Amino acid sequence: MMRVDDLVEAISALQRSDLEAWIREELVLPRQEAGALLFTDMECARVRLICTLRYELEIDAETLPVVLSLIDQLYDTRQRLLSLTAAVAAQSEDIQAAVIAALSSDRRGL
Repeated sequence: MMRVDDLVEAISALQRSDLEAWIREELVLPRQEAGALLFTDMECARVRLICTLRYELEIDAETLPVVLSLIDQLYDTRQRLLSLTAAVAAQSEDIQAAVIAALSSDRRGL
């Protein structure tokens, strides 16, 4: 877990005022413990991503929530696909073959 000051120090491009705005806008969701805001590793990575989008790729502040929402949807879809893959892998070979056949026939219809 990382405190605000530590995060601002760790990411050289990060402006404290921007971080505070992202927290207000709920683009990042730090935990609050004993009056201090703490960032998990996942939230720190999200702040780094936002910094890249904002400072390097120059995504407008107004556009940032839309881009992050799309990235979140893509991440969720990836997680669901990984879960589905694990569920299929846990099935018998007959069921796996049936799933593969169904996917193959579905691709031919495209």
